[in-house]
Amino acid sequence: MANVFVTGATGYIGRELSARLAARGHRVRALAREGSEGRVAAGCEAVVGNALDARTYAGAVGRCDAFVHLVGVAHPSPAKAEQFRSVDLQSTRAAVEAARSAGAAHFVYVSVAQPAPVMKAYVEARAEGEGLIREAGLNATVLRPWYVLGPGHRWPVALIPVYALLELLPGTREGARRLGLVSRAQMVAAMVQAIERPPSGMRVLQAPDIRACAMAAG
Repeated sequence: MANVFVTGATGYIGRELSARLAARGHRVRALAREGSEGRVAAGCEAVVGNALDARTYAGAVGRCDAFVHLVGVAHPSPAKAEQFRSVDLQSTRAAVEAARSAGAAHFVYVSVAQPAPVMKAYVEARAEGEGLIREAGLNATVLRPWYVLGPGHRWPVALIPVYALLELLPGTREGARRLGLVSRAQMVAAMVQAIERPPSGMRVLQAPDIRACAMAAG
């Protein structure tokens, strides 16, 4: 049984991951804003705090086998460039601080595929987040999806035939694979496997790696 601390635990991926971890017997402490404790998945312990300020929750991290950071602006778009720094990057800075002070054995971070032709501000903020993890010297798993399909997040499904075509062409194959689509179920499965099989050093999972981990997990 692992002790896992999850930020963004009531969000799109966080709630599903927390529920899966608890079902597998892991102890999950789930960070939630005041008033959102009821949205924490069953079987998880709610921790009230502000994801942008490590001081509000660092003391509750405790002995931690894995610290999973999932805070981010919902439905990223170019119009949200400032929020990528004030929310995504600032919350990552706080999470790294809290994880390091708690002596977390493994840090799990959802970044984004890079390089990418669009969403420059979003990619930059997530890349800076990866840099903070490296500088802290944490053992880490970094997942780099481009888009995570799931409830309310299905519009790119229409692009699947385009991806298939681009993967057939030598000049576009690598980019199409790196910027490929993954599902929320695949993300959750890959993160569970990463938590149960932590790395030594920093491990980066691109979209094809995420899908492969999910298949290996069954």
